[in-house]
Amino acid sequence: MGTFIIRRLGQMLLTALCLTFIVFFMTNLTPNLEKLAKTQGNFRMSDEAVNSWLSDRGYLAPLPYKFGQWVGVVPGWTNEKTDNDGQTVVTGRCFLAATPVEDRARFCGVLQGFWGYSSVFKTDVDALVAKRLSATGKLMGFVLLLMVPMALIVGILAGMREGSNLDRTLSTFSIASTATPEYVSGVIFIALLASSKFGISPILADWGWIDTKTLFLGSAKKAVEDATFRNFFLPVLTISLYGMGYIARMTRASMAEVMTAQYIRTARLKGVNFRNVVMKHALRNALIAPFTVIMLQVPWLLNGVVIVEYLFAYDGFGRLLVEAARGNDIELLMAISVVSVILVLLTQLISDIGYVFLNPRIRIS
Repeated sequence: MGTFIIRRLGQMLLTALCLTFIVFFMTNLTPNLEKLAKTQGNFRMSDEAVNSWLSDRGYLAPLPYKFGQWVGVVPGWTNEKTDNDGQTVVTGRCFLAATPVEDRARFCGVLQGFWGYSSVFKTDVDALVAKRLSATGKLMGFVLLLMVPMALIVGILAGMREGSNLDRTLSTFSIASTATPEYVSGVIFIALLASSKFGISPILADWGWIDTKTLFLGSAKKAVEDATFRNFFLPVLTISLYGMGYIARMTRASMAEVMTAQYIRTARLKGVNFRNVVMKHALRNALIAPFTVIMLQVPWLLNGVVIVEYLFAYDGFGRLLVEAARGNDIELLMAISVVSVILVLLTQLISDIGYVFLNPRIRIS
């Protein structure tokens, strides 16, 4: 197991490096750099002014050299200019003009803990990404707590009674939840549960069952700092319903296949209680395929909840990705890409390790 993990970590490092270089290449294409210069400078800048702006900030260096600077294995760029007083002003990637010479660092990349400066938010990238990532992490945690048990229960119950009315009802519910986009279910939930004029909130208020105008809040903006059941439940429910259908269908198919296996039939013929057959024999093998799907939900939750975060005004990681892409914030886009790649690779590693515990025969093979 140790050798396997070390080998996979090496593969992950190489994969992360290659994917990061591809993203770096795409974000540093000439049109993107020109857009960045005009966004930060002036949209009426001439081509000479654009080239001067990019040259002063090291963007016109060869791509491998720039990537090495970003990683932190190549010295950062420097630029010398003469100001109006005739003084030479030296600026660079690793320091400000006012930084004393002895305090100026030569290397300042990811390896040194420097992720760059956001051109859109005017702050350090690492602090911004950490804040937004923690916000989405909190959302992901509550979604998984609601989505995974609900999906497994639905899938197991449907798979245990394949072809029954219960199976048809639960399968229809699973398909409907997955087929309904988040922007549709989210709007419906807001109209039904978070509107003071429509839905059930006015009725409950008239009956005196709730002290506020609405049962839930339609905005989760305050949930970033102070999450409560009232301001956080709707986005969690919206994402959970959309993601649970696929897990439930996969669990149902896996459970139905296991229930027809020969060893299950033998246990039933020996008179083993049906509950014990399901819990001790069928369930463990049936969870192998859904486990993969559950692990794949983590990267989707990280970047795929943009619609929900915008719909409920939740400042999370997915919303940050859109804002960085809209503003052509290269440093921020790179940091987001690295975090996303690492998370995807880690979930795959955890998924492979989980197989061993769910099915020991995989260890032997």
